[in-house]
Amino acid sequence: MRKIALVVGGSNGIGLSISQQLIEKEDYLKVYILDKFEPSINIGDKITFFKFDLLNEDYFILERFKDIDTLIITAGFGRIDTFDNILDAEIINCYKVNAMAVCRIIKFFYPKLLSSTDFYCVVMGSIAGLISSPMFALYGATKAAVCSFIESINIELEKQGSFNRILNVAPGFINGTKFNGGENDLSQTGELANEILDKMFQKQDLFIPQFEETYKQVLQNYNENPHQFGLQSFDYKNSSMRKNIIPQIKIGYLSGTFDLFHIGHLNLLRRAKEYCDYLVVGVHRDALHKGKQAFIPFEERFKIVENIKYVNKVIQSYEEDMDAYNEIPYHYLFVGSDYKNTARFLRYEEYFKEKDVEIIYFPYTEGTSSSQLRRVIDEA
Repeated sequence: MRKIALVVGGSNGIGLSISQQLIEKEDYLKVYILDKFEPSINIGDKITFFKFDLLNEDYFILERFKDIDTLIITAGFGRIDTFDNILDAEIINCYKVNAMAVCRIIKFFYPKLLSSTDFYCVVMGSIAGLISSPMFALYGATKAAVCSFIESINIELEKQGSFNRILNVAPGFINGTKFNGGENDLSQTGELANEILDKMFQKQDLFIPQFEETYKQVLQNYNENPHQFGLQSFDYKNSSMRKNIIPQIKIGYLSGTFDLFHIGHLNLLRRAKEYCDYLVVGVHRDALHKGKQAFIPFEERFKIVENIKYVNKVIQSYEEDMDAYNEIPYHYLFVGSDYKNTARFLRYEEYFKEKDVEIIYFPYTEGTSSSQLRRVIDEA
């Protein structure tokens, strides 16, 4: 029977290279790619792309892939920097993507792993999950969770009589990927992709690329003196110009009164979250800036917005949206299209020109509006 694969994170780097290698194998009928962005190259007829953000709370999309017999998870992100420069949003999202997503996806397909039928599975761990990694502490912590999870699950599979295994691929830095600000170059990742697939078909449980050449000695040095190893690791990263001070998440901000919460508000928040990884919402204390009275108390409106799944953080809004930038260094500012070309937002556009902030103007959609609800209440 011909195989079907799902590659989570298959649009870039090693995931894309693995996807390409799979479609060249005669025994693979098709490959699904699940990723936030479309593949950067033409993927051909045997590959089908599905857009999905691993930060999403709903993983119902996995129902579409019940027919697979190969699961490969390569999605992940991180950057080299000292922990004091890591944003709170990066901590949350790094754990969600690198660790929680792996556990949730494996849980969905776990009956296939437990079955007597062949099921092939690869998860991209990291050598940073096996040793101390200063200046990579957050990423290393998430990968340590993944490495421990895989090791434990493989023992459970063995004790329950299954011959299937999860292959933990624990590389060091991989050239030819977008990880930590790099660029895709499939000519540099093809050989590693083939090695990973060979180990997967052999149902091995751990693969450390370049082990004999490099990482055997690295692990030995770490085990002999973890503290000294950590000090040397810090100095190496600090001097190798690999530090990346740019947060690898996109933060969005919008503000509103959110009085008489309705479907228009929900659609606004949903559309904003599609642009960014982390959405901050400022709630106005009142509606006096519009010459109106808010029907719902501020604390209740705050609590409603705080419990919407598209929202990551809620604050009391500032008088001006650009003032919030000093507290929340956002990349996107979302606002209704009726504000476009107004004196206020022309001033905003000038202010943000040198700050790498894009103002997104959302057109108002037809349907329920606060004004309609106000009219009904006033008439009543």
